[in-house]
Amino acid sequence: MYKKPIILIFTLMLTMQVFAQLSIEACYEKARANYPLVKQYGLIEQARDYNLSNAAKAWLPQVQLSAKASYQSDVTKIPIDFSQIPVPQLAEMKIPALSKDQYGATIELSQTLWDGGIVGAKRATIHANADIEKADLEVNLYSLKERVNQLFFGILMFEAMLEQNKLFQDELQRNFEQITALVKNGLANQADIDAVKVEQLKARQHFTQVSHSRKAYLQMLSAFINEELDENASLQKPNAVFGASTEISRPELSFFDNKLLSLDAYQKEIKADLMPRFGLFFTGGYGNPGLNMLKDGFSAYYIGGIRLSWNIGSFYTFKNRQNVLNTSRNAIAFQRETFLFNTSLNQSSKANEVEKLREILKSDDEIIALRNSVKRSLESKVANGTANVTDLMREVTAEALAKQDKILHETEMLQAIYNLKYIINN
Repeated sequence: MYKKPIILIFTLMLTMQVFAQLSIEACYEKARANYPLVKQYGLIEQARDYNLSNAAKAWLPQVQLSAKASYQSDVTKIPIDFSQIPVPQLAEMKIPALSKDQYGATIELSQTLWDGGIVGAKRATIHANADIEKADLEVNLYSLKERVNQLFFGILMFEAMLEQNKLFQDELQRNFEQITALVKNGLANQADIDAVKVEQLKARQHFTQVSHSRKAYLQMLSAFINEELDENASLQKPNAVFGASTEISRPELSFFDNKLLSLDAYQKEIKADLMPRFGLFFTGGYGNPGLNMLKDGFSAYYIGGIRLSWNIGSFYTFKNRQNVLNTSRNAIAFQRETFLFNTSLNQSSKANEVEKLREILKSDDEIIALRNSVKRSLESKVANGTANVTDLMREVTAEALAKQDKILHETEMLQAIYNLKYIINN
C-alpha cells in the first residue's frame, strides 16, 4: 500500500539531486573547507593553549635542586693561641680547623605572591599573536574567492558560447538546406554549398575547442571544491545584484587591527618589567659545613622567608622599548592606509568597468537586431538570385559574432560585479 508513495518520493529526491545547480556561494564554502591551509586553524589554537598553559605554570611552586663539592686552598680560622692564656683549663684548648674539602646539597622551594602583572601580560600577548595568525590565515583563505570567480564565470561563459554555437549550427544547417534547394532549381551552384559547409566545419571546430576549455575549467573547479563535476554539471547563474554598502571590510583590516592589539599587549609586558616581584621561599640543605661555619662536619639546615626582587635595569631600556612600539604602530598605520588607498582605487576601477559593461549591453540587442535584419534581407536576395551565398555567410557569421559578444559582455559584467564584491568583501 505504501510502496508506491515511497518509491515516488525516492525518485523525486534523486531527480532533485541530479538537476541541482551549484551556486557560486556554495563553491566558496566548499573551496574553503577543502583547502589544506584551513587545517592550520586547529594548530594555531593548540599552540595557543600550550603557551597559555606554560605561562600559567609560573604561579606554581618552583623547585630548584643544587649540589656542589669543592676544595679550597685555605679555610677560616680563629687566630687565638690558647697556650698563651694563663689559665690551665684554657691552655690546652684547641679549635679544630674546617676541612678544605667542602660538600653541600640544597633544595629551594619558591612561591610567587605578586609578579608585577608579567604573567597576565604574557597571556594577553599569546592571545594577540594567535589572533594575528588566524587573521593572516583568513587573508590567505579569502583569496580563494578570486580564483573561484575566474573558474566559475569562465565555465558560465563557455556554456553560453556552446549554446550559441548550437543555435549557430542550426542556422547554418537551415541555410545549407535552403542553398541545396536553390541548387536543384538552378539558382545556386556547388561552390555555394561548399561555402556553407566551410562555415559548418568552422562552427564544429569552435564547439570542440570551447567544450574542451569548459572541461578543463570544470576539472580545476572540481579540484578546488573536492566534488566531482562531470560534463553534465550545472552551475547556477548568479544575479547581477550588488549590495548598497560600499564600505571596505576585507580580512586584511582585521589583520592590521590584531597586529595593533598585539603591540598593546606587549606594552603591558614592558610596564610589568618595571614592577618588583614578591614571593615566599624555603631552602633546605645538607652539607659540610652547614650554617654553622665553625662546625666541621655534615649537618642539615633550613632557611625560610619572604623575598623581594626588582630589576632596576628595566628602567634603562624602557624609553627605547616604548619608542620601538610607537614606530611599529606607525608602520602598521601606514600599511593599513596604503592598503585602503590601493583597494579604493581598485574599487573605483571595477565600479567603472561594471557601468561600462551595462552601457555596452544596452546596445548589444540593437546590434543583434540590425544584423538579423541584414541577414534576412540577404536571404531573400539569395533566394531571388540577386545576391551570392558568400555575402550571406558573412552576415550569418556577423550575427553569430554579435550574439557571442553579448554573451561575453553579460558574463564579463557578472564577473566584474563579483570581482567588485571581492574587492570590498560585500
